[in-house]
Parts: sequence; C-alpha cells; structure tokens
Amino acid sequence: MGQENKQEEEQKQEKKRYLELVKLINRYNKQYHEENTSTISDYEFDQLNQELKQYEQKHPDQIAKNSPSKKVGGKVKREAGVEVTHHVPMLSIQDVFTKEEVVSWVEEVKEVHPDATFSVEHKIDGLSMSLRYQNGELILAETRGNGIVGEDVTLNSRVISDVKETLKIPYDYLEVRGEVYMTHKDFERINEKQELLNKKPFANPRNCAAGTLRQLDPEITKERGLRFFVFNIQDGPRNLIEQHTVGLDYLKEKGLSVVPHILCGTAQEVLQAIDQIGENREQYLYDIDGAVVKIEQTEYRNDFQAGSKYSAGHIAYKYPPEEKETEVLEIELSVGRTGKITPTAILEPIRLCGTTVSRATLHNQEFINSMGIGLHTKVCVVKSGEIIPKITRVIKEASKPFQIPDICPVCGEAVVKEEDTADIRCVNPACPAQLLRTISYFVGKEAMDIKSFGEKYVQGLIEEGYVHNFADLYRLKEKRDELIEKGIMGKEKNTDKILTAIEESKKNDPIKLLIGLGIQNVGKASAKEIMSHFASISDLAKASIEELVAIQDVGEITAQGIREFFDHPHNLELLEALKAEGVNTVMKKEEGASEKFFGMTFCITGTLPTMKRSEMEELIEKNGGKLMGVGKKLNYLVAGENAGSKLEKAKSLGISVLSEEDVLKMLLL
Repeated sequence: MGQENKQEEEQKQEKKRYLELVKLINRYNKQYHEENTSTISDYEFDQLNQELKQYEQKHPDQIAKNSPSKKVGGKVKREAGVEVTHHVPMLSIQDVFTKEEVVSWVEEVKEVHPDATFSVEHKIDGLSMSLRYQNGELILAETRGNGIVGEDVTLNSRVISDVKETLKIPYDYLEVRGEVYMTHKDFERINEKQELLNKKPFANPRNCAAGTLRQLDPEITKERGLRFFVFNIQDGPRNLIEQHTVGLDYLKEKGLSVVPHILCGTAQEVLQAIDQIGENREQYLYDIDGAVVKIEQTEYRNDFQAGSKYSAGHIAYKYPPEEKETEVLEIELSVGRTGKITPTAILEPIRLCGTTVSRATLHNQEFINSMGIGLHTKVCVVKSGEIIPKITRVIKEASKPFQIPDICPVCGEAVVKEEDTADIRCVNPACPAQLLRTISYFVGKEAMDIKSFGEKYVQGLIEEGYVHNFADLYRLKEKRDELIEKGIMGKEKNTDKILTAIEESKKNDPIKLLIGLGIQNVGKASAKEIMSHFASISDLAKASIEELVAIQDVGEITAQGIREFFDHPHNLELLEALKAEGVNTVMKKEEGASEKFFGMTFCITGTLPTMKRSEMEELIEKNGGKLMGVGKKLNYLVAGENAGSKLEKAKSLGISVLSEEDVLKMLLL
C-alpha cells in the first residue's frame, strides 16, 4: 500500500511539472514570437521542450488543450491527417429521388411499426463532423472520413461559434453528429477576399467549408466564419436517444444549434414537409441539397437496415433539378468592389423551385462566347438547390455573341483584361462602384492604419459626398462641424478622434501609403522591398518595368500592374493631391543605413555579448540583409552564448557562423 501511495505521489508531481512546463514554454513562445525578446537561451528553451515532449509521449491521453506542442509560432496548430477511429460509425444516408420512393419507404416502416413517426429535416450541403463530450467538456471533434476512420479537427472546431466547448449536462458521455457549413453571406465575403488577394475563388460553400475545417491554422477557420448544425445524437443517455427530436430539442435548450426539423405522422405529412422545405429554400442562409426523413423512435431503425454503407432508419430525398426555357431580354454589366466587371442576363421571368427567376450570371466574356449568348437568345435555366440560377444550354446560339465593352460601364475609364484569367477589370480607384472597397482598404490596419475608421463611417462619407478619393480624407477636417452635426462619424468626441488619427497618418512611412494605393499584388512584404529601392513614391512612379523586375520578389505581372497604375493620369493627379495635403511620400534615410548586406541572409541565435537579438535583426535589415531560419539558403548564422540546436544544424549544413563582433566588422569593410 505504501508503494502505491509513493507511485501516486510521483505521478502527481510529474503532472504538476508538466503543467508548469506548458505554462513556461507558452510564456517564452509569446516573448519570442510576439514581443521580440527572450529571457532564456535557445539551449534552455530546447531542454524544456524536450522534457515536455517526453511527458506527452508517455501520457498521450493527458496532453493539455493549450500545450505548446500544438502551436507554431504564436498560434495554435494541428497536425494534418491525424486519424481517429469513430466510436460510432459515421455512415451515409441512402438517397431517393422520387416522391413514390418516399411513400413506399414510409409505408414499409408503418407495416412493421404502425405507431412510427418521422422527423423531416434540412439536408444541409456541408460536411459531417462528430463531437465527443466527457462530463460536459469537448474532448474530440472528428470528420466523417470513410465512415469508420476520420480526421481529428478538435482545435479548428473550437473556433466555430456554434460548437460549445462546455455543456451544462448531467451526463458522463455524449456524442453528437452534425454538419459544418458556410452561409451564403460568409461565402461571398471569403471569395471577395480571395479575389482581392489575387487567389482562385472557391467553387461553392461546401468546398470552402471542407477546406477551411482542415486548415492547419485555426485563425483562418475562425476568420471564415464556419457554422455547425447538430442533426443526431450518436451516443449518450437512453432518455435522450429514444425519441430523436426530443434529444435535438434538449440540445437546443443547452445552447447547441440543431437542424430545423418537422415531426410527421403519415406519408402525406412527410411529403408536405418535404415540399415546404423545398419551397422555402431561397429563404435559408445556407445551401440544402435535399430533405432527410428519419424514424423518430430510434429503436425501430435497426429493423430497416439499408446495407453496411448507410445509416439504418433514414432516407434522403434529393430535390430534382428543375429546368425551364426563357429568353435573354438584356445583358446588364456590374462593377464589383474589386473592379471586376460581371455580365448578368436579364431574363423573361420564369418560376423555378418555387421562386421567380429573372436573372442569371454570365460570368465573363469566355462563358458568353462558349455558349453563344446574345440579346433575345433562347436559353435553358436550372436551379437545383442553388441560390444563383444557371444557364445550362442555349437552344439557338446568337449570330453575334454579346461583347463586353472596353470601357467601364460606371466611370467610363478604359478596362483591362487580366492575364491568365477571363476577368475584365476597371482599374480606376476613383470608380464609384469600387470606392467603398478602396477607401476601406486605404484606412485599414495593413495600409494607413487610421484607428477607429470603420467601413460604416467610410460608407456614410461616400454617400454624403464628402469622399471621392484618398486625398478627400485629408480634407475632412475642413468639414468638422458639418460632420458632427450630421453624425456621420458619431458625436463630437469620436469625430475628433478620427480626424486626429487621419492627421497623424500623414506621418506614416511611404511603405504604408504604397500598400494603401491598392495596386494589385503589392502587399506588405513587396511594398517594403520595393520602397527600399526608391527615395520616394514619386520616384517609384517613374520607374520602368525593367527597373521594377530587377527588384527581388517583383515579377513581370506585379511590375506591369505598378506601371499601369502610375500610367493612369488620374492616379498621378491623386498622388500630387496627397502630397499637397501633407501626406509623406519620401523615404526617411536612416542613420547608418547601407546596402552592405544586400543579397545576404542571416539567422540569430543564442545570447549576444552586448546587443539584444532584436537590435541585431534591426541592424541587419537596415543594411540590406534579410532574416530567415536555418536552412540551405541561409548564408550566415550569428551565434551567441548557448546557441543550441540551430548552431549544430548550421554546422551540419556548412553554413558560416559569425559572432556579434564579426557582423560589426563586416559593416566597417
């Protein structure tokens, strides 16, 4: 007994030490990655990590939620592809495609169990995920995978607003299954951001949601705004499982979002519920691709097995695609907030999926040409669980397909067809159609960083005619009293706060101004690199494509975009107006700056004799050098006392090792 007590005490001390390690390493990680400092050497830090790793290998079931082993830099990560065997198999639902099949299935159930009732639910077009709760605490989230084995997505699930980390329930174990999805609004927002970043847009909300849930960085999952509906209790207390909708309603009371459901008693009621869900599809905030019918009494379900692949006691009715003929009356052009011009067909109104359809997107010129669409073309339109109707085919091609004009339909400026895409874009930043986007970006954190200046205020200023371009922002101080009276930016205190922030932004480094101009492919990193080669924005405006391409990380497309921007007379006028308002466009010459380290890469490790690590980094960058981790492309490792594993790795790769004194001597050469 004494030996057992001793072992128990040792285990407690080990666990106590482990939790202390978690706390310490998280603190040191924050110092290093967020505060650019360190109070211990790399060697000491590596030793702490090794100690933590050994404990977690020995006790994998005791790994803390906030363990630094699940973090990269200052952010939590998860490991890709970590497999989980499902406690309850996550099987599919058998699809049916006709009302007759639904009636036949309901009648078959009624023959065996005359008292059976049915829950008819939205079949949300997302991806399946199960959550396991132990004593009310979320312990695991898993994707469906192949139905037997899925992927651990616990860390990402915790940032989904509908997923509760704790439930106030009196049960030891509860496992629920549901659907991760994305609303139409969030899908449009994410695709707009993809477009701004010059990345390929997602094909549909389901694909976006699936890719987002499997992201390694939970911050991306959080930013994209995934949602979650519970549609089944997989395992738990009998009183919650016996009656399916009773369990769902209980979970709803406890704060979980549950799938909308209608309880039915007969085949006719089931069909009415299916029709009701189908007719209201346009009102939902998300896509559905059918209606699920489940036997309410769960103990009855196993009497109706549908094979090893499918869940027992369920069917999914898939709404048939509805296609109708109509005529293209007009083709309307719209300009998005990124300048992209989108053609839309104005149709002779038709009824599809219970709603009137009078518009369908034509995507771009290539789509129009491939389909042969022009005015008065007869087309077929389909709408199957989709929000936006699609033209699927043309009954008779137009003799001359519609041609998108070479000027912007809103501002009349020349448009540009982007290389490698079918998009045609207006590049005039003063175009009213994209003004809200360009101004909001200009005042944002990545650019001029004007505090408290939200999109709501920007929109109000544009609508009231105070802002037509970037320079107008710096003239707002002249309208102070009017702005306060109208309350566009709030009351006096808030208005003055924003006007002061606008004035302060004039002093910003020109790098932030270059970012704010919104030239495609010129972001934070590239703007910094570009401006290191020019004394001012005005000098940059005169640079040739050859000069720009010679800059590291600036390719032909980026160079062409910069040249096109400054070749536009309006943009040159805008630059002069900004200068006239006192906005800084000239790079400050740092004392002691040089290009002596140009083209060289450095990594700093250990404790230096007289300088902080951050001071050495600043010195290197000021003299044209770049910082990176230890790898084959590294030129120099600057090593101090207790250099640790980085030094060993650098030596194994044949990388030159320098002292603080060596670096300072290089600057004197």
